[in-house]
Amino acid sequence: MSTLTSPALAPTRSALRAEIAAVRAQRGGAGRVALVPTMGALHVGHASLMREARDHVGADGVVVASVFVNPLQFGQGEDLDRYPRTLDADLAVCGAEGVDVVFAPAVDEVYPGGDPQVTVEPGPLATLLEGASRPGHFRGVLTVVAKLFGLVQPDVAVFGQKDFQQLTLVRRMVADLCLPVEVVGAETVREPDGLALSSRNRYLDPEQRRTAVVLSRALAAAREHATYGAEAAREAGVAAIAGTPGVELDYLVVTEADLAAVDGTREDVREGRVLVAARLGATRLLDNLPITIHPTPPSEESR
Repeated sequence: MSTLTSPALAPTRSALRAEIAAVRAQRGGAGRVALVPTMGALHVGHASLMREARDHVGADGVVVASVFVNPLQFGQGEDLDRYPRTLDADLAVCGAEGVDVVFAPAVDEVYPGGDPQVTVEPGPLATLLEGASRPGHFRGVLTVVAKLFGLVQPDVAVFGQKDFQQLTLVRRMVADLCLPVEVVGAETVREPDGLALSSRNRYLDPEQRRTAVVLSRALAAAREHATYGAEAAREAGVAAIAGTPGVELDYLVVTEADLAAVDGTREDVREGRVLVAARLGATRLLDNLPITIHPTPPSEESR
C-alpha cells in the first residue's frame, strides 16, 4: 500500500493498475487521479509539479508520477544513453511530496515488441522551434504521453511551462483527440540567479553554469522591450546573448500565446511568449517567459 512517505513502485502495467486501485479503495473509491509525467532525475521543479497535482485532486485523490526515459523522443546523436537515471533519489523526492504511485517501467513494458507501429502525428507546430532542431521529437513525446494517459487514466495531468512547446502540443492533442484529461501548465521554477531548473543543468561545468544565466536575462530583456513591438523585443533578447563566450544560440523568438507567428498587422496589446534555446558545450537548454506584445510604435516601423 502507498503512504504519504513511501510511494508504491509499479514497474509494470498490471502493478500500476493494482496500486492505483488500492489507493483509491483506501480513500473511498471516488478520488480523482493526477499524473505527473517525468523522465526522472527529479529536482525541486518536478516537486512543484507534484504539489500542483495534489492541489488539483485533494487529499482523497491519487497522485501518480511516471519515471521513464522515453527513447522514442530522442534522435540519433542525442543524449539518450547519458541521460541521468536516478530512481532511488527520484523515489525519495516523490515520497517527500506525497506521491502515491511511481510508475517506472522498462522500455519493453511501454513498447512491447519494439517501436510502435501506430504513433501520434503532432501536426505543423511540431516542425517549428524544437521540432526543427529535433525532427521526430514531438511524435515521440505525444506518443508516450498518449500511452501514459491510457495506462493511468488520469483526470488531471501536470506539465511544466519550461517546455512550453511540448505543453502546447499536449493540449492540442487532448483537444483534437477528445481525451478526457485536464492539462495543467505549472510555472517554471528557477534558481536564485534566474536559471530555469532542468535535469540537464547537471551536465554544465561550473563556468558553463555561471554563463547559462544569460538565457533568462535575454528573456527578461525581450520582455522589457516588448512595449516597442515584437521585433524590438526579439532584437533585445538576441543582443543580450550575442557575443557571450561558450553560448551557441539556436533560436530566440517572440510568438503569439499559442506559439503562432506574431501578426504584425494587429494593433492590440495581447499576451504572447518569448522562447529561447541555446547550447553550452554539449548541453542544450530551453527557457521561455510570457510576454505582453504591444503594437510597433509608428516611429519604430522604419527602423
